[in-house]
Amino acid sequence: MKTNDNLNTRGETNHNCSLSTIHSSLKLTINNWAEEDRPREKLMRLGADALSNAELLAILIGSGSTKESAVSLMQRVLNDCDNNLNTLGKRSIHELMTYNGVGEAKAITILAACELGKRRQQAQAAERKDLGSATAVYNYMHPQMQDLDVEEAWILLMNQNYKLIKPMRISHGGITETAVDVRIIIKEALLCNTTVLALCHNHPSNNPRPSRDDDQLTQRVKKACELMRIHFMDHIIITDGAYYSYYEQGRL
Repeated sequence: MKTNDNLNTRGETNHNCSLSTIHSSLKLTINNWAEEDRPREKLMRLGADALSNAELLAILIGSGSTKESAVSLMQRVLNDCDNNLNTLGKRSIHELMTYNGVGEAKAITILAACELGKRRQQAQAAERKDLGSATAVYNYMHPQMQDLDVEEAWILLMNQNYKLIKPMRISHGGITETAVDVRIIIKEALLCNTTVLALCHNHPSNNPRPSRDDDQLTQRVKKACELMRIHFMDHIIITDGAYYSYYEQGRL
């Protein structure tokens, strides 16, 4: 009988251990999730707007508790706030710290994020520079180029309303010329969803007259832009006090 009792005890113990092992294995951390389901990786692949509020907050707090992942924890917190971020932002640090897995640092991070969201909503959209003419481009780029003793080439990437998306220096060269790779121009334009593009470079000699190389570069950029359906607005040569515009000279 003792032998059978021992066997039963061992059997129950082994059974309980097996159940414990199974339950433990079911408690997956975010690192155990499929890569496409992890918040950080998901944001990298699909962008921030593809994530739920809980997933975005989980990225901020970094980890949950031994009992649940950061996403599950934030889902629970949001559920208690009726899934309303405005309500979440009104919680106190002490109230947030009542959740297992939320310490002072995480509570502060959550409230800081809510405050930033509120301030962004109140802020006015940044005014984009209007560069719809050669004069506007010259006035914008002249301070950048007026004191250069070597040639630089820049592209100005714009939207369809000639509002500046991004200025970018694409080459920095010698006294009389600088190498420009048209492939880089098109690559950067496509990455920024550019619909209008202007090219400009300086002449340290202070002579705005274009060279034959300038003419050839203009035609190469024009053909590349036409192929990619980007409007090549102008190629402007900048000197200290004057400029040359291919568009204004009827050469585009």
